[in-house]
Amino acid sequence: MKARLIESVEIAPEVRHFTFAVDSLERLDFTPGQFVSFSRDVLGKSITRAYSIASEPAGNRFELCLNRVQDGHLSPWLFEMKPDDVIEMSGPLGYFVPKAPLRDAVFVATGTGVAPFRSFLRWPPVVAASSRLTLLFGTRLEAGLLYRQEFQELATGRPAFRYIPTLTRPEPGWAGRTGRVQAHLDEALEGRTDLDVYVCGLKAMVDDVRAALKSKGFERKQIIVEKYD
Repeated sequence: MKARLIESVEIAPEVRHFTFAVDSLERLDFTPGQFVSFSRDVLGKSITRAYSIASEPAGNRFELCLNRVQDGHLSPWLFEMKPDDVIEMSGPLGYFVPKAPLRDAVFVATGTGVAPFRSFLRWPPVVAASSRLTLLFGTRLEAGLLYRQEFQELATGRPAFRYIPTLTRPEPGWAGRTGRVQAHLDEALEGRTDLDVYVCGLKAMVDDVRAALKSKGFERKQIIVEKYD
């Protein structure tokens, strides 16, 4: 099937938020946390990349949050797409989805790894749940705190949700948390081991957080991960 670009908007340096439609479908069914794959021929070779959906199910549309990979085969081309341009797509697929019923949980993300958690937090079954949820989100610079206003507003309006941002390269004037997400894991967990932890981001971070959780007594089934290089 083909995905048609509706619009793309820069939300941080070298990061864009994309809205696509699948015109051949009335409804694109997926569970938050799943991904779609885009394919394109490059120099006679088919290149395929998977991207986590950053929105809740809504008709035949879906949203992505992508960073431009320098010298990448696909992302630079996606960044040059114009409205109504199309690209070959497959999916949605994937198992990085909220458990049902949703227990108290901590979401840990870095960079565009926050995309599936935005999808989680906009999905009616999660919005309506009474579960205590925490998003621990790390990035280099303050400008890289993707969807910051959305998460802040959610934290204000939903007492059972906490938003914990942290920067590894804070600029003067930043009064919030600093350092990697690993340094703030204890704060996010609040001493608990009876919850689920979902982790999405680069492989090194995901592996570090998983090792830390295991050392604290978390069982394998409590740690749900999605990692990329």
